[in-house]
Amino acid sequence: MPADRPEPPEPLTPPAFEARIDRLEETLSARCDAREMLAQHRQQQQRLTSDVREVGSLLRGLSGDVAGLSADAADSPSVADCPAGDERLANKTLLGRTEWIGLPGVGTYLEARIDSGANTSSLSAAEITPFERDGEDWVRFKLGLNDEDGVVDAVRDDWIEAPVERRVRVVQANGEQSRPVISLLMTLGSIRETVEFTLTDRIPLDYPVLLGRRFLMDIAVVDVAQEHVHERPSFPDNGPATDDGANAPDGDAEQDSGSASP
Repeated sequence: MPADRPEPPEPLTPPAFEARIDRLEETLSARCDAREMLAQHRQQQQRLTSDVREVGSLLRGLSGDVAGLSADAADSPSVADCPAGDERLANKTLLGRTEWIGLPGVGTYLEARIDSGANTSSLSAAEITPFERDGEDWVRFKLGLNDEDGVVDAVRDDWIEAPVERRVRVVQANGEQSRPVISLLMTLGSIRETVEFTLTDRIPLDYPVLLGRRFLMDIAVVDVAQEHVHERPSFPDNGPATDDGANAPDGDAEQDSGSASP
């Protein structure tokens, strides 16, 4: 044997062999991960490039639209004619948030709060007494008024009688109540209609009458910025009209029972 020949490497032990194999697997796995990341970066770059091109195309289109609008604005007149009005409002009466109403059958005027949030109209009544006449249900009552409420003094304490049209169910915090509904002829400006009123005690409230959306529907619109758009009607013993009054919320929620009075 030649003296300068290298000695053969020592044989690998099983643990050393397994360790070398593990290092080789880690190296190959790292190279595969790097290739996958590089492929993902390339895909993202392609998508970004496509998005940038699309945005550029949209911007060029918008620029053309802006230029066209500028040219149209320069050619159009600076003042345009406004339509005379909405045809849907042409035949409707304008009301303020409070109005004077007349009750010709009772012979008095009263101040009413206009409330489109309420379904039915209501009239302040006191000493409500049901009775029967000719086999039909009627009710007898007096107007429920404060000393400050505007009314013809001659009828302040008069009894009023009317047939009961139906009854409504009223939901309150302390339970449910059943209230009679009557029909009375009412005037408000040029309006002259028979209106259904729920009889209830409104003495704690600021207005003896509330007009709901059943009355307002198809005949009136409300401008809440105004009050007393229409003059107070005249009746015998009519005193000077006053335009004072405040807008106050009502606390009852009424639900029509949908049935006739028993």
